Amino acid sequence: MKNTKWIPLLFAPLLFLASCGDNKKIDRDVVDQVNKANDVKKVSESEITDYALKWGDEISQEAQAELIGTLQKAIEEKGITGAIDFCQQEALPITKNVAEKHRVNIRRVSVKNRNPENSPTDMEKNLLDAYAYNLENDLENRPNIQKTEDGEVLLYTKAITIPGGLCLNCHGEPGKEVSDATLDMIKSRYPEDKALGYKVGDLRGMWSISLPKKEVVKNM
Repeated sequence: MKNTKWIPLLFAPLLFLASCGDNKKIDRDVVDQVNKANDVKKVSESEITDYALKWGDEISQEAQAELIGTLQKAIEEKGITGAIDFCQQEALPITKNVAEKHRVNIRRVSVKNRNPENSPTDMEKNLLDAYAYNLENDLENRPNIQKTEDGEVLLYTKAITIPGGLCLNCHGEPGKEVSDATLDMIKSRYPEDKALGYKVGDLRGMWSISLPKKEVVKNM
């Protein structure tokens, strides 16, 4: 049997629409709106989880497309070193804009982070370790949904791997894929950088998207 919860939608109580001595006609639209607001949506926990997985996929793809499109434009206009400035100044605001649009929280985290703000929490570190294990053992890395401690937020995660040679211009081997000029720029912008020495196919990190359950249900 499904673990089913009744999720009440936000509503406003229908107060006195008519009072003694008030001959005003009740507005039918108002009644319809209140009745609609008082509807109760019956959904199971499994349905919420399934939708959260689908929604997390859509949000991560949207954020990725925004980042890649803007990054490619920065490279075309300013070269690889210009991309370093882009990542420092624009990457977090871009993901923040997508997050605010959907009323969620979006992070890209890695144990070998370039920006300290992308350091993983303990929970995220455990999930990164699981993705790394799967990759090392030729197991499929699928997007994942985890419940947070309070149960009111679902954490969507998806592994990020190095897709091709373009990324190695900033994340590959210094003196090989990463030029001296790019390395100097990285060191000046990110003194604590850990994000070098990657190869194509390596695990770069993961998307970590916190989805409030009420927002998941609202979008179902």
